[in-house]
Amino acid sequence: MADKALRGQGLGSKSLADPSGVELAPRQDTSFDCPNGHHFTIPFAAEADLPTEWECPRCGKPSRRSDGAEHEAKPTKPVRTHWDMLRERRSIEELEDILAERLEEIRKQP
Repeated sequence: MADKALRGQGLGSKSLADPSGVELAPRQDTSFDCPNGHHFTIPFAAEADLPTEWECPRCGKPSRRSDGAEHEAKPTKPVRTHWDMLRERRSIEELEDILAERLEEIRKQP
């Protein structure tokens, strides 16, 4: 059976490509501080937008950048209620008329 086994390299083994002449993309190292006192550095591409938080590789807690950069708060829209949406379509006078009609119909029923 051993003579019929497939021979070759396994997945994830060494690359056969020649590493000479390979230039890596420009990078920038960004440092993070964990609330548990861990300090680590992550390389990012030079043109990448840097995150303000990163998961600590030791304990998994969210860590903040060492340079103190904070993320920008996105503008949030106010919550629209059903009443707000109804008021966009109808005036108070129209709503009062509709209410009066519906109450009249309800009162006519036995």
